[in-house]
Amino acid sequence: MTRAVMMRNLVAVAAITIFSVGLSGCDYWPPALQTQIEQLRSELQSATMEKTQLQNQLASISKVKDDLQAQVDDLSRSNRDKSTMMNSLQNSLKASQERLAKSAKAGAVKPSAKVTQKASAKKKAPAKKATGTR
Repeated sequence: MTRAVMMRNLVAVAAITIFSVGLSGCDYWPPALQTQIEQLRSELQSATMEKTQLQNQLASISKVKDDLQAQVDDLSRSNRDKSTMMNSLQNSLKASQERLAKSAKAGAVKPSAKVTQKASAKKKAPAKKATGTR
């Protein structure tokens, strides 16, 4: 019986020891694990720095994109305005050409009196000679 009691005591002590170690935790870190943890921390820090740099680059590129988009919008608006102006000028030119063609037809059929009067008025005007002293 003493052997059985001793076994029980030994099992109880082992259980209490394992339980107390389990509750208190283990403060021992093997050197290989510490090295690995430090390596992971440095990789995390460098990844965080890269992330910050990439976010800054993205922000600057987004700003440039917005500026370029504003320029494209301005140029598109200007292009529409110029196209409208060109169409207006083309229509005006076409109308002027039609009026000119009509007036040329009218002039070929019936010479106007004003044209002959202007030509004769130019012939009748005396030519003045400039006489000056030096």
